[in-house]
Amino acid sequence: MLLLALMRVNVVVALTFSAIVGGLVAGMSLNDTVAAFESGLGGGATIALSYAMLGTFAVAISRSGITDLLAQSVIRRIHGQENHVASTGLKYVVLISLLLMAMASQNVIPVHIAFIPILIPPLLAVFAKLKLDRRLVACVLTFGLITPYMVLPVGFGGIFLNNILLKNLHDNGLEAITASQVPTAMILPAIGMIFGLLLAVFFSYRKPREYQETELTVVLQDSFAINSKHIAIAGVGIVAALVVQLFTGSMIIGALAGFMVFTFGGVIAWKETHDVFTKGVHMMAMIGFIMISAAGFAAVMKATGGVETLVASLSTNIGDNKALAALLMLVVGLLVTMGIGSSFSTIPILATIYVPLCLSFGFSPMATVALVGTAAALGDAGSPASDSTLGPTSGLNADGQHEHIWETVVPTFIHYNLPLIVFGWIAAMVL
Repeated sequence: MLLLALMRVNVVVALTFSAIVGGLVAGMSLNDTVAAFESGLGGGATIALSYAMLGTFAVAISRSGITDLLAQSVIRRIHGQENHVASTGLKYVVLISLLLMAMASQNVIPVHIAFIPILIPPLLAVFAKLKLDRRLVACVLTFGLITPYMVLPVGFGGIFLNNILLKNLHDNGLEAITASQVPTAMILPAIGMIFGLLLAVFFSYRKPREYQETELTVVLQDSFAINSKHIAIAGVGIVAALVVQLFTGSMIIGALAGFMVFTFGGVIAWKETHDVFTKGVHMMAMIGFIMISAAGFAAVMKATGGVETLVASLSTNIGDNKALAALLMLVVGLLVTMGIGSSFSTIPILATIYVPLCLSFGFSPMATVALVGTAAALGDAGSPASDSTLGPTSGLNADGQHEHIWETVVPTFIHYNLPLIVFGWIAAMVL
């Protein structure tokens, strides 16, 4: 699947084809493979519809003029101060702001990726003006989407660390670990993420990069009329979407509530709702189909039992080499998570196998936590089917100038997965 995606084969085609081939190679019949694949498709339907509704909500927000106002305010700061020092300073202000928003979306206001397709497209003009490499923006956003849940036990971090990781460790015999120890065990792997972020910001993507001029990358510096009523309604709609999502736990209902505020408030005419919805779905359609096909791929992977077989074969071939065992467990976790596309969904699979394996190799309870947690988080950054990469792409590719595989997946894989393996291995050996 990864090879096909790197060859620029459509990700949906790569996932579907690889699922069929994987099932057949594992000894399943074609009918059983197809049945397993189709049974998993429903698992991606919710997130796919969520993306569609978020796209619609993003289009509605852009119609209000609030995003243009935001972009204009930044452009005015640049205009007249177009020297290197001023541009560099503003570039880092923008990056830090995006980082804080992404981190807040995980722990403070847990909306996850919902803010990206709403906030990023209107800022593409700002990125173009600053000659900011979008690969760097993708790395910043992905860091903010992943690292907080690895170490902060609130919001999505509470779900990952306590409800999923700690629970599965206890369920598989590691009862000595307490809730307070789990974040501590994940600090070293998180330092690996910080190392990767600094590498991306100050080395890999620090050079200016220019993009073609499009409707989204050019912001007129002339003043434009602001409809204060529409701006106020946009504010109410955004708050309504956030409150409803937090109350119901559904991005679909939250985005729908926000969209209805725009409609009843007069920002979107009733006769224009179909056009707005169509544009929103068009913007997010590919992301949604990737999530649906990824759910089918994950179902086939689980049905084959290949993960358990792979780990069992590794444990019999590495003898009592503790260092090699830690490295191979991390690599297997990387491959599994990249295929499934979700670190949250990977933990129940890995914990069942890894906890007994870690105990047999003599790893401490803290080292076991670090191994299982890092192995699960590993593929989240560099997976073509992960919402931590699909989310940034959904915003950065609004004008068709940001390729998902080579400009989001590969950069995040290099800058986060490789340091995670190194720092996760160190954590396993020293804890």
